[in-house]
Amino acid sequence: MRLTIFSLAACLLTSATYGEDWRQFRGNDSTSVSPDKNLPTTWSATENIAWKTALPGRGLSSPIVVGDRVFVTCSSGFRQDRLHVICLNAADGGIRWERQFTATGRTMTFPKICNAAPSPASDGERVFALFSSNDLICLDLDGNLQWFRGLTFDHPNVSNSLGMASSPIVVGETLVAQVENDSQSLATGVDLATGLSRWTIERPKRANWTSAVTLTKSSGQDEDLVLLQSSAGIAAVQPMTGKTVWSYDQGASTIPSSVIADGIVYIPSNGITAVRPPLGSANLEIVWKGAKLGPATASPLAYDGRLYTVNGAGVLLAADIKTGEEKWKLRLTGPFSGTPVAAGGLLYFFNEKGVGQVVKPGDEGGELVSSNDLGETFLCTPAVSNGAIYIRSDTTLWKIAKQ
Repeated sequence: MRLTIFSLAACLLTSATYGEDWRQFRGNDSTSVSPDKNLPTTWSATENIAWKTALPGRGLSSPIVVGDRVFVTCSSGFRQDRLHVICLNAADGGIRWERQFTATGRTMTFPKICNAAPSPASDGERVFALFSSNDLICLDLDGNLQWFRGLTFDHPNVSNSLGMASSPIVVGETLVAQVENDSQSLATGVDLATGLSRWTIERPKRANWTSAVTLTKSSGQDEDLVLLQSSAGIAAVQPMTGKTVWSYDQGASTIPSSVIADGIVYIPSNGITAVRPPLGSANLEIVWKGAKLGPATASPLAYDGRLYTVNGAGVLLAADIKTGEEKWKLRLTGPFSGTPVAAGGLLYFFNEKGVGQVVKPGDEGGELVSSNDLGETFLCTPAVSNGAIYIRSDTTLWKIAKQ
């Protein structure tokens, strides 16, 4: 009995130390920040690789982690019309199950992109997979199909010749998906249990690859709100009704997404614009603007009193999160498509050439701790859970963890 109690206590302590699930693009709260404190700072093809598993077809989507399971999506076939949802064991990388579907919408994309570009999301009981073909699939954690939506049947002109990449998010009992383009542009809130749309709203007719974020009641709001970003700006909508509660109309990027920290929304708009959402009868407040902080493709990262962005030249910019004042710069080796993650006082960047770069930020500057080349093309944002980094290429899913 004494050994059993000790073992249980050790397991609880390990769980508290290492972290939590990573249930959607950029983590549970879309911040790319993890409480993990035991991630490795160096790795190679043979060092600190817990496992690697071959994947079918292509994929830009990020992996997600729910408990002891890792989920990832892929698309295969000459037309990319074969859709894959794969569940792996987090412990050893073994494939627990795989489900395949045939795309019902347009699968054409720019060569760099693919049909499996949006990242999946989970509510802890189900996994939701959206593809560029506007096919939305719900499976339980054991791989049993719950429902399937071919959004193109309802909205036949929703298409983007370059490929759709906005990732869905779970807010309460609603899955929010953006399918925005130059033709029939919309966002929809889908009931998690049934797959039926609670609401569908028109969106600006312009190609958009950003993903929504949730402004929670913990930020002082009366209710959780979904922030939809587009070239027009930000629309804060109710997840159950789609009703717009407030908006920011000074335009925004259509590639990197906004991030929220301590109730302030940092929008890729005119560089970076920090706004305080309206509370009660107050109006939306612009806290500061940083014209030189504009990110290229990777979304901004708010961490430990700093806001970090990476520009088109691969330069990491660090600014005071309260004022927008630039503090220091550090040149990294780019180019970057995925967003960096933060954990244990370190920043982790993966460039398109497969090089993972670990940065230790300081008050006066940033130090490049290590550069680690895995030799494959990485376009996704990594996931972090239970002391490990999960990163995928077209051909491989890697688990990076201390050995």
